[in-house]
Amino acid sequence: MSKKVLGLIFSCIILTGIVSSFVYQKIAQQKTNNIEAKILAKEKEKVTLQDANNIIYTVKTEDINADIGDNILLEYTGVLDKNIEVQEVSVIGYKLAATTKNADGIPNDWMDDGIFSLYYILANQKLETLSLEEKIGQLFLVHYPNQNEKEWIEKYKLGGYLFFEKDFANKDQKEVQDMIKALQNISKIPLLTAVDEEGGKVVRVSSNPKLVTNKFKSPKELYNLGGFEKIKEDTKEKSKILSNLGLNLNLAPVIDVSIDPNDYIYARTLGENTDLTSTYAETVIKAGKDTGVSYTLKHFPGYGSNSDTHIAGSIDNRTLESIKKNDLPPFQKGIEVGAEAVLVSHNTINNIDGNNPASLSPSVHNILRNDLKFTGIIMTDDLTMKATSSIDDAAVKAILAGNDLIITSTPEQDINAIKKALNEGRMSEETIDKLAFRILAWKYYKGLMFAK
Repeated sequence: MSKKVLGLIFSCIILTGIVSSFVYQKIAQQKTNNIEAKILAKEKEKVTLQDANNIIYTVKTEDINADIGDNILLEYTGVLDKNIEVQEVSVIGYKLAATTKNADGIPNDWMDDGIFSLYYILANQKLETLSLEEKIGQLFLVHYPNQNEKEWIEKYKLGGYLFFEKDFANKDQKEVQDMIKALQNISKIPLLTAVDEEGGKVVRVSSNPKLVTNKFKSPKELYNLGGFEKIKEDTKEKSKILSNLGLNLNLAPVIDVSIDPNDYIYARTLGENTDLTSTYAETVIKAGKDTGVSYTLKHFPGYGSNSDTHIAGSIDNRTLESIKKNDLPPFQKGIEVGAEAVLVSHNTINNIDGNNPASLSPSVHNILRNDLKFTGIIMTDDLTMKATSSIDDAAVKAILAGNDLIITSTPEQDINAIKKALNEGRMSEETIDKLAFRILAWKYYKGLMFAK
């Protein structure tokens, strides 16, 4: 057979495949589909929904008269795409669907086979004893204020405090222990007591020689000294010190992939490629288990070469394909070995959601929940950083984007914004319940709830 004939046959096969794909897409677009989901938010011409897998979709429609918090069966044509901000589907109609509960009284759409699922019954029993204010408070990890700290716990019912270098300055071990014990003693629900003890450039506790003789080394320094075995040893030593002080959450490791020393984030990373950074994530999460300290993968979905969001917003123009290939694997590996928490960056990632920082983007959270199958705690980076501090209702947007925990230094402002959204019908109390339920399940998983 001649090359010309073979080429013609090959071309026909390719053309047939293209035509078949086009026909399939047209059929899929015309087919009537259904999705059962909870109404998270409503605007004039848009409705935001969350399905049982925690995937968030926003659809264009003016014809849904159900209330926020209602469970509906939506009928539509087209194809839902979790990676876009507003869906390109046509809504045909809807009907109300009952919110069902299991034998333990837990809504079925809260149930999964997640990392904290063994503690869902206990979490739900505790949830039923809490006031709305107490449930809202659980969603906040707040900068330790150094004044009125006990009053804030009583007033805002906080989920936890985040401590910085200034909070440990000149204190010895007993003073820190007493400081944290006093806070735990006044809190009705045990607090998350958090710190950024990354090592190297970011050290909160080990900046004080009264607490740690030498500052913890950066991931890169440790790796150069003794590879992953050295990182494992460091994680265990760090956990022992933090736990002894009363700290139970470390906002580390930084598993952003960066091999360029000119990148803002480089000095805080392993400084190696995707595969080695994935092993780093796995090593830290495994070493941190059963130490009394939870570790947090950050900054999802990977910081890249973006600028410092502490001082301004940052635009990320990488393709989604590049991020999936180069930046997500370390998060995937950490999740596979039991990561309990993931912190989301404030970078605006144009090829996922060009209108919102990642921390406030449902599309970014959908990747974490759906593609990476993460069932643990998603938290924002600090909302008082410059990249998000001027965004109206940032705390409300954070919840509607899919976060469980909000980091802030302005609890009164943010809690009042959430209460206002609830009062105005822009958010349902069931949304708050679901997130507080997950935080409580985490605290049981961590063993904190049995300490009171």
